[in-house]
Amino acid sequence: MKKPNLLIKQIGMIVALLLFNLSFAQNATVTGVVSDVNGAPIPGVNILIKDSSKSVVTDIDGKYNFSNLQNGTFDFIASYIGYKNVEFKMDVNGNVIKNITLIEDTNVLDDVIITGVINPRTKIKSSVSITSMNTKEIEQSAPRSTAEIFRTIPGIRSESSGGEGNSNISVRGVPISSGGSKYLQIQEDGLPVLLFGDIAFATADIFTRFDGNVARIEAIRGGSASTLSSNSPGGIINFISKTGKTEGGTLSTTFGLDYENFRTDLDYGTKIGDGLYFHVGGFYRSGEGVRKTGFNSNNGGQVKFNVTKEFEKGSVTVYAKFLNDRAVAYMPMPVQVSGTNANPNWTSVDGYDATRGAMQSIYLNHNVGLGTEGNVRREKVANGMHPISKSIGANATFDLDNNWKVSDNLRYSANSGGFISPFPAELGTASAIASSFGAGATLSYANDGTAFNTPNGLVARIHMFDTQLNDMSNFMNDLRLTKKIDNVGITFGFFKSMQNVSMSWLWNSYLQEVSDTNPRLINVTDVNGNLLSENGLYAYGTPAWGNLARNYDTQYNVSAPYVNVSFDASENLSFEGGVRYDNGKATGSFTGGTATQYDINNDGVLSAPENNVFAVNTANETPVNYTYDYFSYTLGGNYLLNAKQSLFARVSRGASAKADRILFSGLDYLDGNKINALDFLTQTEIGYKQKFDKGYLYATAFSSKTDEQAGYEAGANVIRQNNYKSLGLELESAYDLSDNLNLRGSMTYTKAEITSGTDEGNEPRRQPKLMYGVMPTFKFMDRKNTLGLSFIGQTKAFAQDSNQLVMNGFVIVNGFVEVGLTKGLSVNLSGNNIFNTLAITESEEGSITENTVNYVRARSLTGRSISMALSYRF
Repeated sequence: MKKPNLLIKQIGMIVALLLFNLSFAQNATVTGVVSDVNGAPIPGVNILIKDSSKSVVTDIDGKYNFSNLQNGTFDFIASYIGYKNVEFKMDVNGNVIKNITLIEDTNVLDDVIITGVINPRTKIKSSVSITSMNTKEIEQSAPRSTAEIFRTIPGIRSESSGGEGNSNISVRGVPISSGGSKYLQIQEDGLPVLLFGDIAFATADIFTRFDGNVARIEAIRGGSASTLSSNSPGGIINFISKTGKTEGGTLSTTFGLDYENFRTDLDYGTKIGDGLYFHVGGFYRSGEGVRKTGFNSNNGGQVKFNVTKEFEKGSVTVYAKFLNDRAVAYMPMPVQVSGTNANPNWTSVDGYDATRGAMQSIYLNHNVGLGTEGNVRREKVANGMHPISKSIGANATFDLDNNWKVSDNLRYSANSGGFISPFPAELGTASAIASSFGAGATLSYANDGTAFNTPNGLVARIHMFDTQLNDMSNFMNDLRLTKKIDNVGITFGFFKSMQNVSMSWLWNSYLQEVSDTNPRLINVTDVNGNLLSENGLYAYGTPAWGNLARNYDTQYNVSAPYVNVSFDASENLSFEGGVRYDNGKATGSFTGGTATQYDINNDGVLSAPENNVFAVNTANETPVNYTYDYFSYTLGGNYLLNAKQSLFARVSRGASAKADRILFSGLDYLDGNKINALDFLTQTEIGYKQKFDKGYLYATAFSSKTDEQAGYEAGANVIRQNNYKSLGLELESAYDLSDNLNLRGSMTYTKAEITSGTDEGNEPRRQPKLMYGVMPTFKFMDRKNTLGLSFIGQTKAFAQDSNQLVMNGFVIVNGFVEVGLTKGLSVNLSGNNIFNTLAITESEEGSITENTVNYVRARSLTGRSISMALSYRF
């Protein structure tokens, strides 16, 4: 028995030694600190070991720690947004210390894009024109609104003079014919904010806010946009949210130094379990804003949340958003023009600063009238653009067996709110306005009864755009199934959307003096001494425009199957194409208005305005029940000349369907073949991409042709119908001139022409030939502080399609300086329109009487504003 017992003991000792050695072999560690070139630690850096599930994120001190590693050789990758990836191989034996230095990356052609593509690709390998901007690049242009962010994207014209929404956004010479972003989709995490970008008084940017939740913005022009989203043949701007995989957050407070505004932003994300991450953030702000409205014009905020769970072969993200914000809406305002149509001199009106003034006033706090149910309703003018959005959604992606992949992105948004703002339907002298009410009529101030005596002698006929957004809710679902067969990828997709468009137009008319400091309301009295108005209100309706009390209750149900095929012909040559079929069904009703008598103020006496109250005619609805359909296609190819150069070409065609913009013209809304529901856009583009060691160059030549049917434009009160064509060139570049100095820039040249109608051969209104942006950034004092400038400009453009009155070119200079106070804490001083340039973006009038003083209604960019922000990154 001794020999077996001895053998058992020996085996036991061997096993114990093996376990002892194995325990040491599994207990190797790799630790270190990740810092920038100046030695400052970088929190939130993701470090992973290739071909394994092991990854860590640096803490607030930039430290990381891999534990319980087996001795051996490993490949590590360290990555962080805005910095170049660092890859290194290292032999691990016991405890190892490895510090890592990251270098800032200006070479965005290596960025992996996800917008407008089926499978994520680097820019240099994609056959689309795309721009991506991280938060640092966005802050460099010192934007005051979401639309101002888009000013630096080549090919995109963003008229940001309307405030925090209601902006006109176009691409590559495609016309702005109805307001909003008719041919371009604004998306959040890959799904449209609204199905239609040009819904009157409910444009997509009204329901979109930029804050600390956004990781980056991607914008594509042309390309595959027509087949990968509905109503987006011109392009897509996609707001991509942070996920929490990069641990950390920011607390920031911003306040105006020369205007009233206070805003606080807070966001944070982190890993909360094995493969489980979350991110939450939002903002709240309050203040009058840069223009003088006399009340708290901007008041509200947003909260967004998402949680992501990663699995072995996929991931699921669930997200939610709550937006309840009020932002002032700036309409065209009085501007003085002299000289000639071809060489005008644009200046402010005496008593009204076009860069700081507003039509809002403390004397016009509410708009009162009959609501859609026939009841008296009252709306605060201070509500301005008031979007309310409650959204919940999910995004799931999984790699299946046999090279199959499935993804689904869905979201439901309960949208509602309102839009209210005074619109100057007419500017005139006191005598001209008074005489419009009859010979001998006189004007007096409504607040004290004294005779009208404003120094400039001007009166504005105000139409109060008071629109209730009753229900703008939507459901979006984009399902994709992809099969990879060798070097061919085939994707079958199905997009489903239901968009409600339920709104009420409840407009009234007022008289108001022209002043940039709380303009007073004006009453009118006839020759017999009878008062024709009450506290400045002379009509419950808009008689100068034929009265526009209206109500829509419609729903648009869209089904869109699509197929996309990619083919890698060789290591350097790839092709990609797709087709899409959109089928839409519009149902519901709309109605106009009718006149009635109603004692609105309930004083027992019918005043002159109360004898003709215009209200929604709920008893006389027009039914809407029609369908529309269209095919879209795209075909592109990319050739990689070498690791740093590529060429691409693409042709595409798509359409944009109309919603409320055609519910005016008395057509047969029960027959889709008789409804001018579609506008088509065809584009061709050729591009070149070049990487440098310290930068990149991106160039695209494009051609576009627009076949546009009639659509109504509120404000101008006209129906527009034209065809257009354009040729142009986009340039985008960035380069590190030195270790401390970086230069980014963009430029778009566009030659556009109207090709039909009475204005054939003219240039489309408000389309400059040249738009550009130049943005230098300089780091100083050991690169811990940053000074940045941006020069955003354009050449002249015509006010209207008639090509008479010229709007002068301009350059807007913005700047900022950011100083690091201590670890994670910085202060930022930024200025927008530093030189207070009068920059006209649109004009209601298309011509002037030459060599005299004219008063027109125009929108200008906001004047100089200086703000300061204190930020803590943790």
